[in-house]
Amino acid sequence: MKSMTGYGRGEAQGCQYRVMVEMRSVNHRYLEISSRLPKQLNMLEEMLKKLVQAELHRGKVDIFLSLEQPGGKKVELTLDKELTIAYHNSLKQLAALTELPLTLSAQDFATLPGVLTPEALADDVEEIALLAAAALKEALTQLMQMRGREGQNLQNDIASRIARLRFLTEEINALAPQLLLEQQQKLRKRIEELLADISVDEARLANEVAYLADKADINEELTRLHSHCEQAEAAFALDEPVGRRLDFLLQEMNREINTVGSKSNSLNISNLVIEMKSELEKIREQVQNIE
Repeated sequence: MKSMTGYGRGEAQGCQYRVMVEMRSVNHRYLEISSRLPKQLNMLEEMLKKLVQAELHRGKVDIFLSLEQPGGKKVELTLDKELTIAYHNSLKQLAALTELPLTLSAQDFATLPGVLTPEALADDVEEIALLAAAALKEALTQLMQMRGREGQNLQNDIASRIARLRFLTEEINALAPQLLLEQQQKLRKRIEELLADISVDEARLANEVAYLADKADINEELTRLHSHCEQAEAAFALDEPVGRRLDFLLQEMNREINTVGSKSNSLNISNLVIEMKSELEKIREQVQNIE
């Protein structure tokens, strides 16, 4: 079992460049990958995503890649002077037309498209791609290790809570026969009170009482609940993402627990149902972060 929360950092250095990759992941219904690369390396985005897709199945993953030259010198940026002047002239005309003040700073100009562009790296892309792949694999390994450790902690917690659910199910199961007998007695007494002055076929009365009591029987719900707990525990041993499987099982468990609660008129069983719902909600919170 693996968590969807993790962090990893990788670095690779060649003759001309050093590539650093940071990765973060959080819970998400599907696998969603976002990357932030230097503009001149956008062509590497698809390659990096495929490397991640080969290892991860769920989670929102952010990839941050930075590039440096030896000695820590950043890749140089080129200033397009003519484009900057053209922007400035156009903005002055816009200010005059709208009678609004022109309050742009140099930092504002730096954010305009095409004003500052990284130096061309076309001749070195192949080398950088190899470094980027190596750095990402190192970051991905660390991230997966962290997700694995978190997943083990989640598994331990969920396993203990499912064991508690199984115990509570057995407690209710032990009370169920007495509950059914009490239900039959109450129904019979109530019907006899309502029909005190009317002659009733005793055999038919017994059948009606049995039928109504059967509708309050919770044995089937308890059997299914026990089965769902077994399936959840079996999922721990699977070598595949189990988050969605567990989420589905929790929905089914909740359905059975609610039915048990609605059928039961026993205070003892109602208290046990409340405790089961509390445990189930805690499991649900944990499962939201499982891959």
